[in-house]
Amino acid sequence: MSLNRLMIIGNLGADPELRYTPGGKAVTELRVAVNNSRKGADGEWVEETLWVRVSVWEQAAERVAEQLRKGNKVFAEGTLRAREYEGKDGQTRTSLELSSARVVNLERRGRDEESGFTSFNESGSGETPVTRPRGAPDADVASPTVDLDDIPF
Repeated sequence: MSLNRLMIIGNLGADPELRYTPGGKAVTELRVAVNNSRKGADGEWVEETLWVRVSVWEQAAERVAEQLRKGNKVFAEGTLRAREYEGKDGQTRTSLELSSARVVNLERRGRDEESGFTSFNESGSGETPVTRPRGAPDADVASPTVDLDDIPF
């Protein structure tokens, strides 16, 4: 048995980059900064930033590109993939990326808008993202709203 699932929470380091494959599939690339604090050899706290490339596909890719911006806090989960590419120096390099099945915008909306979170799923079912206030009753909703308390860490 094996499991390939990765979950991250971080901030977008740039606006999403939407493009289309030659076959017409939409793909959006996100660069997510994940911060980690640890004690260094001298006992002082050291802040590290890990940059994770996240790819979102199809209908979710178009919605992510429309609604997310640089600096937004996001939760992303999906599978870890290795991608090979040729560097500027001609060397073959490997990049690790998160091929996303789900991206959730963790930013609160402004006072004049509905508060809550927006989830972008890659289900292919054509479902639109669901946004509801916290504690609102489930009213014939096809996909759940993600609450920070639902994230398992």
